[in-house]
Amino acid sequence: MKSTVLIIVACCTLVATAQNNPHLQAVDIFDLEYVSDPQISQTGDRVLYVRNFKDIMTDRNLSNVWMVNYDGTKHRPVTTGNQNDHTPRWSPSGDRIIYVSNKDQSSQIYLKWLDTGVETKLSNINQSPSNITWSPNGKWVAFTMFVPTEATPLATLKGKPQGADWNEPPKFIDDMTYRSDGRGYLKEGHAQLFIISTDGGTPRQITFVENNVSSPAWAKDNQSLFFDANLHEDRDHNPRNIDIYEVNISTSTVQPITNRQGVDSNPIVSPSGAMIAFTGYEDRYQGYQISRLYTINKDGSGLKEISAGLDRDVSNVQWAGDGKGVYFQYADKGNEKLAHLSLSGKVTDLASNVGGLSTGRPYSAGAFSATADGRFAFTLGGTDHPADLAIGGKKSSVKRLTSLNDDLFSYRKLGKVEEIWFKSSHDQKDVQGWICYPPDFDASQKYPLLLEIHGGPFAAYGPWFSFEVQMYAAAGYVVLYTNPRGSTSYGEDFGNAIHHNYPGEDYHDLMSGVDALIDMGSIDESQLYVTGGSGGGVLTAWIVGNTDRFRAAVVAKPVINWYSFVLYSDGASYHKYWFPGVPWENMEHYMKRSPISLVGNVTTPTLLLTGESDFRTPIAESEQYYRALKLQKVETGMVRIPGASHGIAARPSNLMAKVAHILAWFERYQEE
Repeated sequence: MKSTVLIIVACCTLVATAQNNPHLQAVDIFDLEYVSDPQISQTGDRVLYVRNFKDIMTDRNLSNVWMVNYDGTKHRPVTTGNQNDHTPRWSPSGDRIIYVSNKDQSSQIYLKWLDTGVETKLSNINQSPSNITWSPNGKWVAFTMFVPTEATPLATLKGKPQGADWNEPPKFIDDMTYRSDGRGYLKEGHAQLFIISTDGGTPRQITFVENNVSSPAWAKDNQSLFFDANLHEDRDHNPRNIDIYEVNISTSTVQPITNRQGVDSNPIVSPSGAMIAFTGYEDRYQGYQISRLYTINKDGSGLKEISAGLDRDVSNVQWAGDGKGVYFQYADKGNEKLAHLSLSGKVTDLASNVGGLSTGRPYSAGAFSATADGRFAFTLGGTDHPADLAIGGKKSSVKRLTSLNDDLFSYRKLGKVEEIWFKSSHDQKDVQGWICYPPDFDASQKYPLLLEIHGGPFAAYGPWFSFEVQMYAAAGYVVLYTNPRGSTSYGEDFGNAIHHNYPGEDYHDLMSGVDALIDMGSIDESQLYVTGGSGGGVLTAWIVGNTDRFRAAVVAKPVINWYSFVLYSDGASYHKYWFPGVPWENMEHYMKRSPISLVGNVTTPTLLLTGESDFRTPIAESEQYYRALKLQKVETGMVRIPGASHGIAARPSNLMAKVAHILAWFERYQEE
């Protein structure tokens, strides 16, 4: 009993000590909450959203569904419990909602009547449902679900005595893609389209095709569904050849709506039912290609590109009620925006700062939904808070409805973040970045600089809250994060500037950012540190192979050898977009872009950090570099995170571990 009391007292002391410290602490990750998937009702009077939180005892990310009136009143939970409730969707009449939850051990679809609060489990299925959507008449719910098939063995063993304990039979693989990051070795089968009555009953399979289907959208007559898929025979070698199809619910007959080389996806049926809007592009085999908005008649005729005047990616398209335009998202210079696009191509911005969904690193990611008359709800992000809920309209201003982390930030100081633009030393190209200062920054003092590099490489950082960046700032570093060439949200030319040239001149963009910050003062030039993950890990390894300016580096989940990466990552067929051909026919080009080719130049103490279950940039890439650095007698170490895939920080404690090891490595090499 006495020891229990001592433990309780010790724990209370630790909590009190942590709360008395004004700077962000690693364990604070468990107190962070954020809003995702906001769904405004058809009448615009209420908003459903997913409230995401974390459980310190189980180290899990959890979520419930909440609801609030459009004016901010009656903010209350719709579901409760330590579980994952997500994907809330209003019925066409607005009196019911559906959502997916794992509260009964497996993921199922639930239906709830809002007037009485009565709820029923609509499905009883043995695989997780995705892409749930109401039929226009409110009588059906469509969803996609994985359908396993029986694997055919290459050979069978005979002669096993009854009761004998033999090993499991070998697994025969003959698919191009046989494992996937976050999923492991894939089971035989595909995601198919199902419907289930809102009165309950057994789901009915609608598609029986030879690949995964996605993004179902109901026809207005409730008799068919549109979806996207790659159903071409060469799909293993041509993964970006995705088209839109229509399936008849009664007969399961599938007809193509689009048929061109490239990506046609996310079909959305117009209010009249006569047209379909979708996003995509004609494939030109570039590393980066702008996702554009198209419309097409439901019979496949009359294809038109609507967003030709906007040199930005179009996403999350929703028809306006008058059928004369759509609402959509696009990222511009790191900031995610909500806008209206008329069918004549006119863009009208409605809201900015639509982000905050990436709490670990400051990636641009947000969501919204809109009513037919132009009211909308969206995730509002910023440098000082993760995603909260906000509302607005075509004729009204934006209003923030939630501040989920005010309790935490009331006693924690965050580092101030400011934007910076600078010229690349390579060609004077304008490059954007952000600086995060330590919470108690004093411009008269000198600080160590930490350069943090995003992955992708076709992605973008922005003015968003980042737990990792704030932790580095809390440890006393001035943190610089930038969008070098290859980053999205600056147009196709900027994003495609690294086509067949990655890594390359993006190195000069990053170094120019470091120099720009040094020129501003307050940076100790002898205390420079660098880290990055995935594509940022590639560039970190490239940096230490090109310069000895940095005192220490942490290379997280990198590609070190492009030759080996193509042959055992989970995206083998995508090599044609990043390289001029297969590795064995272009060995010189592959090696020229591989950080392993520069290992002989490295003198910087370099730590490797990767998840042991990473199939995107497999840990063998890190092992190659670790062994090479050891052979070169460079100070190095390797951190292996058990059970982690490419998304290292999928579990809260893994994010803590990542930051802790990066800071510990840098501290080891700090100048006294």
